[in-house]
Amino acid sequence: MTRHPLFGLALAAFGALVLTPDAMFLRLSEMSGPQMMGWRGIFMGSSLTLLWLLTSRTRGADLALLASGAGIAIVGCQFVNSALFALGIGAAPVAIVLFGVATTPIWAALLAWAFLGERTPLATWITIAAVSIGIGIAVLGGEEMEGTPGAVLFGAVAGLGVAMMLAANFVVLRARPALPIPLLIGLGALCAGAAGVTATGPAQMTDGNVWAIAITGCIILPVSFLSLSIASRHTAAANVSLLLLLETVLGPAWVWLVLGETLTPRMLVGGAVVVVAIALYLLHARRRARRGPAKATQLAAK
Repeated sequence: MTRHPLFGLALAAFGALVLTPDAMFLRLSEMSGPQMMGWRGIFMGSSLTLLWLLTSRTRGADLALLASGAGIAIVGCQFVNSALFALGIGAAPVAIVLFGVATTPIWAALLAWAFLGERTPLATWITIAAVSIGIGIAVLGGEEMEGTPGAVLFGAVAGLGVAMMLAANFVVLRARPALPIPLLIGLGALCAGAAGVTATGPAQMTDGNVWAIAITGCIILPVSFLSLSIASRHTAAANVSLLLLLETVLGPAWVWLVLGETLTPRMLVGGAVVVVAIALYLLHARRRARRGPAKATQLAAK
């Protein structure tokens, strides 16, 4: 069955919106970075692996793909992504980590061009530039931001690392559509969870609010990552990454509303620029999708 031209964009937008409260729940857990990494990985990995066991009809083929280079790459990307995000959120202001993650579209466009020969449309590059300006405005509000310079730097580096891993994940999945997404992402998350438990120690794992991590690990992360990963098969990796930036804007807003963590005026202005740029891009994509069938009809009539 042929998917609607906007299916990939709509699925990516849904996944990004589901992901926005993730950082807030990590803060609510009141856990250290390694401890969050442990619980987050265990819950997410177990949920996705169980989903694969219940739904897959080609388990033997899936396990064979797991041992392929692309399969190992997805597991590795998920492991690094899960580890860096939890450690960054645990040590640095949420906004700084998410602004680092916001560079994902640039990495996705570059990797798709380098490895897939996929050209990124001018409209996408313009949107990436506008979003980068918005992120720059927000980050320049750091003089009022909580956290030591070292913590802010670590958060930015962690965010950049997450961005590169997400971009690589989307590009590989677009190139290899047969890869079993729940199995590979689930195993990567479980590896991160095992590393987090080892670093924390079993005796300390029950400290804090486990319920908060359970919500994000069992519901938010599986739904959002599945949606974003599947979307990467129906639209360019740069498009999925652009919509992921909704988390960059709305994630700190959740933290501010629930926990009162500082949102500076420049962060608000920068966030507004990001939202407007993405909204205009989606409107542009919708118009292009509508023009496509109209042109096809005209050609058929001739």
